[in-house]
Amino acid sequence: MRNFIISTDSTGDLPNSYLEENNILIHPLYYIVDGEEYIPGVKDMPVKDFYQALKNGKMPTTSAANPENVMEKMKEQVEKGYDILHISFSSRLSSSYNTTEICAESVMEEFPESKIIVVDSLSGTVGQGFLVMKAVEMKNQGKTIDEISTWLNENKKHIIHEFIVSDLNHLFRGGRLSKSQAVIGTVLNINPILHMDDQGKLANISKVRGRKKALNVLADNIEKNADIKKLKEVFISHGDCIDDAEYLADRIKNKYGIKNIMIQDICPTIGAHTAQGTVVVAYFGEKR
Repeated sequence: MRNFIISTDSTGDLPNSYLEENNILIHPLYYIVDGEEYIPGVKDMPVKDFYQALKNGKMPTTSAANPENVMEKMKEQVEKGYDILHISFSSRLSSSYNTTEICAESVMEEFPESKIIVVDSLSGTVGQGFLVMKAVEMKNQGKTIDEISTWLNENKKHIIHEFIVSDLNHLFRGGRLSKSQAVIGTVLNINPILHMDDQGKLANISKVRGRKKALNVLADNIEKNADIKKLKEVFISHGDCIDDAEYLADRIKNKYGIKNIMIQDICPTIGAHTAQGTVVVAYFGEKR
């Protein structure tokens, strides 16, 4: 049986030290600011600078993984004798999953002895990262590429993502809210509570008035969505609002006694659509 590597898109928001330590191959999703293209892991804009650009009124755009680069990286690993398990950003939020699937089929035709499995995570940011970490854990336990991909596909809809944003106009620009909803919500200080649904799309589940109350709802919803006795870890990501992320982490620790909480920045590729002030909480639960 051939050894295999794990790869994922740059939208998983995992620490670079973890990615390097576990030899995780990254397929970057690009972002463009002021006409200049940035490639995560190759040519990056510091996260602080990116969110400051948003505050200054810049409107970045993004693009999916480059097929030529995906093919090149896959061939390089296959030629070294590795199979590949790729965990992609949600197919309902990016075309990268479809691109990677097509590239994988092409490489396997050229190298029939190889196996490349592409899993649609139906997740993003630290929810996607959670699945990558689970895959690494299972690999270290000696599980096969097929056993891991089966587990991921059977359990990916158990990864709960709930989040809030501070700039409703970015959700309007991305087609998630109407213009009137964005204007009224901003004036009335209404914070929509959103989540990733079973199709991997963003959906509005409730509305809360006031930022602090919205953060509390994110924490309180955990016991509605998960078995607290079995919950070992919680993942939080944020768009340049570390104080809010730490407040949420402290509330979760104090309310549930969960100590294993990872806090990460939301990468620019996702931040271009969610903007500064976004806070995401992700964990393994009963259902989305």
